[in-house]
Amino acid sequence: MLTELKYDAIRDFIQRNPGCHLRRIKKKLNISMGTVQYQLNQLEKNGIVTSSRRGFYRHYFPVAIKGFDKDILEILSHETLSQIILFVIEQKKPTQSEIAKEVGISHASIIWHMQRLIALNIVEEFKDGRYKRYRIIGNQDKWINLLAFMKNYYPSLWVKWSSRITEYFL
Repeated sequence: MLTELKYDAIRDFIQRNPGCHLRRIKKKLNISMGTVQYQLNQLEKNGIVTSSRRGFYRHYFPVAIKGFDKDILEILSHETLSQIILFVIEQKKPTQSEIAKEVGISHASIIWHMQRLIALNIVEEFKDGRYKRYRIIGNQDKWINLLAFMKNYYPSLWVKWSSRITEYFL
């Protein structure tokens, strides 16, 4: 019975927080690491959740979320990446230095994060004289979809972003 409650709690948490990782689930639900790992394995075996591994973390999603939507939700769950995307949207074509200053991380970290966003076809890098600049890839429909996900799954992020990016869509 207790195991079933933890199974349900983890399933429901992933539904509300798609793209979350094991340590976040453990921390937020206050369940032991071994129990969370076991229950996640059961949820995947039963076809209720899927996972993907990027870098050091495995991210968990409801089975209905696939493709680009999965990538976006994974990124939105990472605070630094979401700050970078917001800044690129706002500034349209910022340099590495501008992003590093805004987000407050090193140039090396910016390069690492930007390579990840480039690999996911979210941003593109281009040369402008001696500077590397970045811009969002895709049409407005793609980003309206992003905002809809954000509003549904990350409402606090939505509140922060919505007033700042209105100009991008006008």
